[in-house]
Amino acid sequence: MRIAVTIFLTDETIAPVRLARELEARGFAGLYLPEHTHIPVERTTPYPAGGDLPREYGRTLDPFVALGQAAAVTEGLGLGTGITLVAQHDPIDLAKQIATLDHLSGGRFTLGVGFGWNVEEAADHGVRWRDRRELGRDRMALMRALWAEEPTAYEGEFGSVRASSAYPKPVQKPRGPVAGPRTLIGGAAGPKLFAHIAEYADGWLPIGGRGLTESLPVLRSVWADAGRDPAALQVVPYAVFPSAGKLAHYAELGIEEVVVQLPPAGEAEVLGVLDAYGEYL
Repeated sequence: MRIAVTIFLTDETIAPVRLARELEARGFAGLYLPEHTHIPVERTTPYPAGGDLPREYGRTLDPFVALGQAAAVTEGLGLGTGITLVAQHDPIDLAKQIATLDHLSGGRFTLGVGFGWNVEEAADHGVRWRDRRELGRDRMALMRALWAEEPTAYEGEFGSVRASSAYPKPVQKPRGPVAGPRTLIGGAAGPKLFAHIAEYADGWLPIGGRGLTESLPVLRSVWADAGRDPAALQVVPYAVFPSAGKLAHYAELGIEEVVVQLPPAGEAEVLGVLDAYGEYL
């Protein structure tokens, strides 16, 4: 089983270059970074985990800049977002960022897609909360048009692009309905999420990895009904606090990669946790 990590990298934590070098040297499979552009102080949206919102949420580094640094000092380390709030981006700009990072890293990028939880953050980006999932879906389709091998126009509910010359292209070739880098969608199990995964992704990025025994058969059924290859579905439990029993359970479910959680801390603490996680490699 491949073991990757995720961490809230901030202006107060271990630096991306130092962390990436340590991960590759120790044999970890990848580095996934979350995204928040800003956290409005006058917000009413409760923190999903309960209690006060942790300090690191308002201090996150831009994931694409940080992953670009990580790519430059590693050779095989996977690079991913966990997750990109696609609805909060201009899709033409985002398509270029993603394709560039994937190209420069030799195809090592995984696009984790999510729809967010902070209503106020999304509103400042002009996102109507009730539209965020369909807006994200529409923007993914527009990006796929820009990543197509031949100039391809797209006209959607929320945006459009003319048939264009748009390079570089992501390294991975189209597979079924999916184009672009490896794409995983995050979120809680449910019919709408599973339909989106089957429509335009390579798999699921379930936060915490709970309830997979019950939800995986449902996702696999939706996937098969959409005509997707059963062997191609990827499920990657995300932000997991690992134990030997938990990882063994995932392996029994056919899961091949897990993303474990690192603390948003300085170098000494983070490296200490990596030492402890080394037993799972």
